[in-house]
Amino acid sequence: MSLKNIALKGIVWSFLQLSSNQIISFSVNIVLARLLMPKDFGLIAMLSVFIGIGNALINSGLSSSLIRSEEIDEEDYTTVFYFNLLGSFMIYSLFFIAAPYIAKFYEQDLLITIIRVYGLTFIINAFSTIQTTRLTKLMDFKTQMKVSVPSLIVSGTLGICLANLNYGVWSLVYMAICQSIISSIQLWYWAKWKPLWCFKKNKFKKHFKFGTNLLFSSVLDILYSSSYTIIIGKFFAPAQVGYFNRADTLQMLPVGNISTIITKVSYPLFSTIQNDNIKLKQVYKRIMEMVLYLVVPILLIMSALAEPLFRFLFTDKWLPAVPYFRILCLTGILYPIHSYNLQILKVKGRSDLFFKLEIIKKIIMTIVLIISFQYGIYGLLYGSIITSVIAFFINTHYSGKFLNYTAWEQFKDLLPTILIGMLIGFCTFKLDILFHKYTDFVRLILGTTIGLSSYLLTTYLLRINAFFEIIKILRRR
Repeated sequence: MSLKNIALKGIVWSFLQLSSNQIISFSVNIVLARLLMPKDFGLIAMLSVFIGIGNALINSGLSSSLIRSEEIDEEDYTTVFYFNLLGSFMIYSLFFIAAPYIAKFYEQDLLITIIRVYGLTFIINAFSTIQTTRLTKLMDFKTQMKVSVPSLIVSGTLGICLANLNYGVWSLVYMAICQSIISSIQLWYWAKWKPLWCFKKNKFKKHFKFGTNLLFSSVLDILYSSSYTIIIGKFFAPAQVGYFNRADTLQMLPVGNISTIITKVSYPLFSTIQNDNIKLKQVYKRIMEMVLYLVVPILLIMSALAEPLFRFLFTDKWLPAVPYFRILCLTGILYPIHSYNLQILKVKGRSDLFFKLEIIKKIIMTIVLIISFQYGIYGLLYGSIITSVIAFFINTHYSGKFLNYTAWEQFKDLLPTILIGMLIGFCTFKLDILFHKYTDFVRLILGTTIGLSSYLLTTYLLRINAFFEIIKILRRR
């Protein structure tokens, strides 16, 4: 099968997997949001930074090393498997001990037990990380879909049942554990891989050398991306964390999906052409433009229709999250481009530059964070827009050098799509005001239909490249 066909097949199955996952997760979350209180979601959100760092430490960037390496064998996979397993027990022990201190920081005693129970997912997930890595390296997203869909359905059903029985925040905790258990069992069954009885120090050193910088980069990124939750959780009520988390989660639904699809497919794809910079640039440019073309209208139309959207999905009790959501939609426009740019450094084996960029970004972003915090939650959110723009130019510095495709060239290629999207989003917002007498469902249908139609027509008339590239792909399929 040609490289092109492999990539297309990978994109299709990755899209199907993530779409089905998100549809199920989103449906479950809508029901849970109606049954539970914002405070319940806020308590779980407070743990996000610790859960994220724990998972990053366990993996240590070794999965990325396995995916990019052209010559690996069963001993490589086995060595990383045992490291992940040992690391999971160590991290869980650390979190078990640290639980009272984390709870004291947030002044929420209930977090002690939640951390100690939720932390079991570290150990459970460590048993199946390598199976997922192998499937990703083979671009076998079909099998990953077979695993994720049943686990989400069963765990989601459990979560809803527990919420109905007034388990509160514990319905979210047990749902997460259930999902981890079912996923791990299925991955062992479908992936058809078992570890050997060995641990090769030389192979571990090879992968750890590459993965170390990615590990530190991941930890820095998690710390920064979770800093808003930490600050809001520390200085405001748990309900405010819940509102922020709900807004951020909904905003990340389209952004995260598209970004994850592109990352999962582009990393192994770019790895196969990593030594051909001309071809790499061509593929990179086309995908980047198409990604933004898809992200912009979704985010800006969702932002314009935020009020009827939140009320229709989550009921009136979640309306305080609407202003947060609108600002976060602007922040999310460039998010897929950030991760996409950094794939170039990873496939080139320059995890050192990856880490260097993360340090530079976090220093600048910390300064913005300190300044914006003085103006409360809204100051933090508007500051996130500034940091997103700054991060774009930092991320494109080295990737631009490798591909001879500078940050300003990339920005000029993306700017027309962004401006068109902002214009359409503004017009949709104004039209929605005129439709305020209609039901929320009707407002959403009218706003989405008019907004998307206007976006497609405008990009067609202005001859935006991404529009015609996507049409070509659809016609070939």
